[in-house]
Amino acid sequence: MPPMPATSQEAPNSDNDGVTLRPMTDADLAHTHALSAELRWPHRPQDWEAVFRHAEGFVAERDGRIVASALRWHWGERHATLGLIIVTPACQGRRVGHRLMMALLDGLDDHTVLLHATVAGQGLYERLGFQRIGEVRQHQGIAQQSPPVELEKGWRLRPAGANDAAVLAQLDAAARGMPRDAFVADLLRDAETTVILVDEENEARGFGMLRRFGRGHVIGPVVAPDAQAAKTLIAYLAAVNAGNFTRIDIDFDSRLAEWIESIGLLRVDAPTTMVRGAPLAVAPPGGPTLFAIASQAVG
Repeated sequence: MPPMPATSQEAPNSDNDGVTLRPMTDADLAHTHALSAELRWPHRPQDWEAVFRHAEGFVAERDGRIVASALRWHWGERHATLGLIIVTPACQGRRVGHRLMMALLDGLDDHTVLLHATVAGQGLYERLGFQRIGEVRQHQGIAQQSPPVELEKGWRLRPAGANDAAVLAQLDAAARGMPRDAFVADLLRDAETTVILVDEENEARGFGMLRRFGRGHVIGPVVAPDAQAAKTLIAYLAAVNAGNFTRIDIDFDSRLAEWIESIGLLRVDAPTTMVRGAPLAVAPPGGPTLFAIASQAVG
């Protein structure tokens, strides 16, 4: 990770309200988990540990207590994502979120920066130069078995192994538009099930993961060349987890929402996808496409 900017490490208490910012450390994770739990977000302590492994961030303190958090992830030299931007309700409306965002954005003027906005945060992000580019549909519930989805002739699913990390990272980078090799390798290591979609020439064309998260499991990321192939991956992973709580965050334009609900995963939220800076690269038709994100925090 690039070093934290000195101006952010010494973020001024400009509002004179007793709130100060400082860089976040591993020792803060229990406190930031408590913040997300206060808002009834589903993250477990292990989920915070997993995302912070690749992140840097800030916390806001007041009277010795952590009252807000914000994380950023650098992907290569020109991309970043922001997430887990939380302000305890007692401190909302005091520009704490604005100060955290200014600290996160310090040094990212030449980056494409992605985040997923709640309704409460969207206005702030727009004022800071973010533009709406889409929407994520959060679906969850008790996963059900569904009839297998037919693949193209000669295509099949195969289990992923540790040696597939580089292939998955290439597919993820093409689909997400950002290089996230170490992150994808960690996802592969931690996932309970990862399957790769291969074509008739045994070339990897997509993949999907089933991972522990929050109240149960999450399906994601899911990368595929088209919606039919994405359904195949999702149906397989949902069947693996049938009868258990399962979440998936799909792209609004994926045309999968109605089918996702048919396998027991109902829509519960729809955060806005926003970008500041140059547009994200888009895969050509039939190329690797991101149908389900890894998480709303990381993208």
